[in-house]
Amino acid sequence: MRNPAALLVPVVLCVVPALPQAVSRSMPFAQALNLADHGRCSEALPGLKRAAQSADKQLSYRAALTGARCAMTLQRRADALELLAVLARKFPDDPEAAYNSARYLSQLANETAEHLAATAPNSVQVRKMNAEALESQGKGDEAIAEYRKLLAEDPKLPELHFRIARLLLEKNPPQTEEAKTELDEELKVAPNNSAAEFALGEIARQEADWPTAIEHFQHAANLDAGFVEAFLALGMSLNAANRFREAISPLERYTKMQPGDPAGHYQLATAYSRTGNKAAAERELAEQRRLVDANPVRRPE
Repeated sequence: MRNPAALLVPVVLCVVPALPQAVSRSMPFAQALNLADHGRCSEALPGLKRAAQSADKQLSYRAALTGARCAMTLQRRADALELLAVLARKFPDDPEAAYNSARYLSQLANETAEHLAATAPNSVQVRKMNAEALESQGKGDEAIAEYRKLLAEDPKLPELHFRIARLLLEKNPPQTEEAKTELDEELKVAPNNSAAEFALGEIARQEADWPTAIEHFQHAANLDAGFVEAFLALGMSLNAANRFREAISPLERYTKMQPGDPAGHYQLATAYSRTGNKAAAERELAEQRRLVDANPVRRPE
């Protein structure tokens, strides 16, 4: 073991010259924090923004939280978003950071919507926003009527056919054929809408139309490499169509992206088993059982 006394002199020699620099770095934050505590946010914010970028995590945390509060007080949306991004990047699992981020982002959304409504009350964007509000209030028929008014004025508006289709599918019973027509229209307007492709695939899957389901799920996965549900749905549909060898690739990709989902491991085990890879099938089944045992579904007593 090294003699602690032998380390004493080098440590002192290293720390002492660095001390003034460390103090000079901390002083702007201390001053900025004091200004913020006394309600002088416009003066405090520049120093808080600099401190939020610090490698010192404690300093960065306090600066980002205080700076976000100041930015919201000053109604400086861009600065607030910049500081909230620091919290999301550096402290994604911190409860206080998450709580404040949720509160401020909700407030920013409301303020931005109010600003849009005040500055462009008759715009397509405001009318879409109002229709979306009807959706959130459970007024699906009224929302559909508003979307169709917008499409009558401009048939090339993207996303609206998709929203109508989604509302039609939520009806009881679902208006599936009409929804298919809307989704087809959406893809004419926005060929890269992976959600519309997925929705058409899901309709076909429920109808056991495996070739159509596979085609749409494949398109959705091709359009959006991060669309994890599309890879699972594609693999499941290929398994259902007895195309087990083709199912392996999307299911392997899904289990890598979502390793905690037992359904993916089960489907992949099925594909491996039916293509003769018994060892891989047993490995996937063991992982599926482990995940199920680790997260048992509670049944009502």
